[in-house]
Amino acid sequence: MARKITRKKANPNTMWGGRYSLGPAEIMEKINASIGFDRKLYAQDIAGSLAHADMLVAQGILTAKDGRAIRQGLAQIKAEIESGKFKFSTKLEDIHFNVEARLTDIIGPAGGRLHTGRSRNDQVALDVRLWTRDTIDRLEAMLRDLQEALIDRAEEYASTIMPGFTHLQTAQPITFGHHLLAYVEMFGRDRSRLRDCRERMNESPLGAAALAGTPHPIDRKHTAKALGFDAPMANSLDAVSDRDYVVEFLAAASLCAVHLSRLAEEIVIWCSAPFRFIALSDAFTTGSSIMPQKRNPDAAELTRGKTGRIMGAFVALCTMLKGLPLTYGKDMQEDKEPLFDAADSIELCVAAMTGMVRDLEANPARMRAVASADYSVATDLADWLVREVGLPFRQAHHATGALVGKAAAKGVDLDKLSLEEMQAVEPSITKDVYKVLTVEASVAARKSYGGTAPSNVARAVKDARKRFLSGQRGT
Repeated sequence: MARKITRKKANPNTMWGGRYSLGPAEIMEKINASIGFDRKLYAQDIAGSLAHADMLVAQGILTAKDGRAIRQGLAQIKAEIESGKFKFSTKLEDIHFNVEARLTDIIGPAGGRLHTGRSRNDQVALDVRLWTRDTIDRLEAMLRDLQEALIDRAEEYASTIMPGFTHLQTAQPITFGHHLLAYVEMFGRDRSRLRDCRERMNESPLGAAALAGTPHPIDRKHTAKALGFDAPMANSLDAVSDRDYVVEFLAAASLCAVHLSRLAEEIVIWCSAPFRFIALSDAFTTGSSIMPQKRNPDAAELTRGKTGRIMGAFVALCTMLKGLPLTYGKDMQEDKEPLFDAADSIELCVAAMTGMVRDLEANPARMRAVASADYSVATDLADWLVREVGLPFRQAHHATGALVGKAAAKGVDLDKLSLEEMQAVEPSITKDVYKVLTVEASVAARKSYGGTAPSNVARAVKDARKRFLSGQRGT
C-alpha cells in the first residue's frame, strides 16, 4: 500500500510567499532544511547583512532610521546566537530565514526591507565564500605554526644521524634535521596553495541576487569593499553558481592531509619497537585495555586516518557539481557539510601534528646504529672510487657491489675489510678509502645544495625561518 504523505497546514512564519497555500510534507521539511549545519555561517551571514544594509542606506534605498534598526537588531541576534539563547527553527529552513525572521520579530517591517536587492542565492554564495576565506586564513596560520615547530626541531637535531630510506630499505645516512625540513617544504607549498585559492576567490557575489542582478540601484563595489573583497564578481550567473573556491580549498586541504598523513605514518613507524627512533609522551599516546606495556601513537594514526574523509569531501563536491546547469540548484546545499567536516578535520590534524612534533624525543644512538647497518655507506665507497681513482661510475658501482658481497659473506661492515681484501677486488684502492666509510663522513660530505650535511642543515634552518616565518617570502 502506498505511503500516505502528510501535509502540514500553512506555517504563518513561512518565507516562501503567497504561492504556497499548504505547508511542506514532513519529509520535505527534513530534506529541505539546512539549519542543522548552516547555522555555522551565522557570523558571515550577519556580516553580509550589515554591509548590505549600509549600502542600501547609502544608495537611498533604505532610510537611515531603518538602517539603524537593522544594525541594532542584527547585533542583538548575534549576541543571542553566541550566548545560546537563539531558537533555530527547521521550519525556517536555513540560517538566512532564521536570522531574517528574528530580525522582523525584533524591529518590525524594517527587517523585511533588508532583503531588497538580494536573494538567498547570492546571500549563501557570500556566506560560504566568507566562511571559506576565514578558514583559509586560520589554517594558513596553523600551518605556519607547524612549520615553526618542525624548524625548531630540525635545528635541535641538525647533526643527529639517521638512516635515509628508499623502498623502506636503508639507503644512505642522513640527518634527522634534514628529514624534518623536508616536511617544512611540503607544508610551505600547502600554504602557497591556500593563498592562491584565497586570491582567486576574493570577489564578492553579493548583489547578483537570484541570478540576473537586480533593478534596484545598488552599489556592489560598496559591499565588496566593506567585506574585504577585491571587487564584485563580474557575471551574476557565475556569482550565484560558482563553488570553484570550495573545490579548490578542498583540493588544497586534501594534499595537505596527504602530507600530514605521510609524516604521521613515519611517526607511527619511528615509535614502533623494531625502530625506536623516537618516543611520544603520554600527551599524544594512549594505552591498551589489556596490554599494560603498550603506548600507542593514536594521535598520529587518527591524523593518518582522517585523510580519507578530507579527500572524500573533495570528491563529493566535484561529484555534486559536475552535472549542474547554470545557475543555482538545491543540490548545492550539499556543499556545506563536506566543507565544514573537512575544514574541522584538517585543522584538528594540523594542531595534533604540531603538538606531536614539539612533543617527540629522538633516540640518536638507535638512529645511528640503524644508519650504520646494511652497508649504507656503499655509495660513498663508489663515489670515492670515481673521485679519487677516476673509475667510471658504472665500474665503481660494480666493484663496490662485489665488496659489499664479500663483507656480507664475512658478516662484517665494509670498513672491517682489510686493505688487501679490498685491493683483491679493485687494485687501485688505497688506505685513504677508510676515511669515507663512516656514517659521520657520509653525511658531512653531502654539501651540495639541498644536501644532508649538518652544515647545510644549519644554513637551511636559517633560510627556512626567513622564507616561511618572517613574512618576507611566503612560499
